[in-house]
Amino acid sequence: MDGIGQSILAFIAAHQGWTPLIMVVFAAAETTAFLSILVPSTAVLVGVGALVATGVVPFWPLWVGASLGALIGSTFSYWLGRRYGGAMLQMRPLVDHPDLIERARAAFAKWGPVTVLFGHFIGPLRPVVFLMAGMSGMRLPRFMIYNVTGALAWAYLIPKIGQYGGDLLGWLWSLLPF
Repeated sequence: MDGIGQSILAFIAAHQGWTPLIMVVFAAAETTAFLSILVPSTAVLVGVGALVATGVVPFWPLWVGASLGALIGSTFSYWLGRRYGGAMLQMRPLVDHPDLIERARAAFAKWGPVTVLFGHFIGPLRPVVFLMAGMSGMRLPRFMIYNVTGALAWAYLIPKIGQYGGDLLGWLWSLLPF
């Protein structure tokens, strides 16, 4: 993780009370069209999961914040796609990545609304998949069924990966002879 990510984790460790709000911001950025390309929130969530393993940060407030943020960002992206349609795909930085747009279209053609659920987990699709859901005319209630499921699962599993990695490192460290 780069210096910025380490600084964010140090801030979270020092200010545990802010963890849910910080997770809202990072998860919303991760699932919002355009910001998702620029903000490495998944790495931060994995790192915060490692803080959970050390006992510095409790898991459930982190999960609630990340879940809310993921729902805010993805629903906003859906609205952008629904409201502005294809014009959104002509804006930078998405216009510079036509491969992402084509991959999202292909995923929707093949898997339909399930793409929204898995879009939370597939980094290259994340900036576009929620826009495409809105552009495709998917009804909001149907979108929300898949979106809520995906957001809750993503907000749980990504930090848990960091927590389990931290637990594994702690166990390995305890095996050292000093």
